[in-house]
Amino acid sequence: MKKLKTAVLISGGGTNLQALIDSCADSGYPAQIVLVISNKADAYGLTRAKNAGIETCVISHKDYSSREEFDKAMNEKIIASGAEFVCMAGFMRLLSEWFVDQWHNKLINIHPSLLPSFKGVDAQKQALEAGVKIAGCTVHFVRKEMDAGPIIMQASVPVLSGDTPESLGKRILEKEHECYTESLRLIASGQVRIVGEKAEIL
Repeated sequence: MKKLKTAVLISGGGTNLQALIDSCADSGYPAQIVLVISNKADAYGLTRAKNAGIETCVISHKDYSSREEFDKAMNEKIIASGAEFVCMAGFMRLLSEWFVDQWHNKLINIHPSLLPSFKGVDAQKQALEAGVKIAGCTVHFVRKEMDAGPIIMQASVPVLSGDTPESLGKRILEKEHECYTESLRLIASGQVRIVGEKAEIL
């Protein structure tokens, strides 16, 4: 089986990365993680990757004078790794239009809300403040606009009485792990196509 060589961008603990690592460990899973990049040297996700024998790289955004220069440094490493696809998994940097164009329809992200609602940071807090009864997560192709792009998959999570952003976020995270691994599986096996600005599952 030819596997889709994938790079993963992280900034923190890497639980979604771990879910992807665990799925890729299955010989029947159609993707392979070949590189993990973090913009933070202390991101625990780097340890997760190293424990799985995956190449890692730290590129600090603080070392570059512009967002695009930083993205070009990442792009160079991604290309060198042989990666054909990129997953953002808790990567807390906005990408430049240049990078998004380089990886058009080959770059996905996961966000802890049912997009297009509650974009940006603190999505769980936004959901609670809005009084919604259902929250969730979204896997989508990345576009230059923040938290926008063709939606591949969503999962809903009920908002419970007494929920805090932390308790709601914890339940959403469980769904994120399921959605992200399934989305990458569908893409890697050729079961997702983009028509206009909508993603269709075949």
